[in-house]
Amino acid sequence: MPVVVCPNWEETPAPYDAVMLDWDLPGLSSGPPAGNGEPRAAVLAALFEQDGDIRLVLTKRPMHMPTHPGDLAFPGGKPKPGESPVETALREAREEVGILPESVEIIGFLDQIHTVSYERMVVPVVGRLAEVPELVPDPSEVARILLPTLTELRDPTRWRQEDWDGHMLDFFELEDEILWGATARMVRQMLGLSLD
Repeated sequence: MPVVVCPNWEETPAPYDAVMLDWDLPGLSSGPPAGNGEPRAAVLAALFEQDGDIRLVLTKRPMHMPTHPGDLAFPGGKPKPGESPVETALREAREEVGILPESVEIIGFLDQIHTVSYERMVVPVVGRLAEVPELVPDPSEVARILLPTLTELRDPTRWRQEDWDGHMLDFFELEDEILWGATARMVRQMLGLSLD
């Protein structure tokens, strides 16, 4: 499948309704969230079909990282000068886990999000991979790759909430790790789960 990259997503969002319906991802929007002109970080929520289910690519950040050490996250990071969120997400996914940009079909976006320890807004870009990827983690940026199925992530009994200083946060136990915080919120939005 070809990479879908428009020169200016803000003005030319592509229609992805058919793909969203086929994959049942009600939280997607067809165009990126509007920006204020400031450079925004971006992440790639990469999905692929395997064994009759859809898997999501998550990474565990190494403990030496300056932000979110040890957390589960999507591949992503800061933009280079002049990069769009799509370009940033594709470049970072290639650098961190070896996802080839030409194997990604952009199928939508999630609401941009701000995290407590990161100064930039983060744009989640959702992409469908043409085939099961051959993932190669960069050890300087990725301690581990996890590939949960959407069936697992849609199971409401696997999620729990905790009050952290007056804010309700979602948690999901995944193997021997915990998905929580901004990435958990992005996953829940993508799947159309409650964000209360």
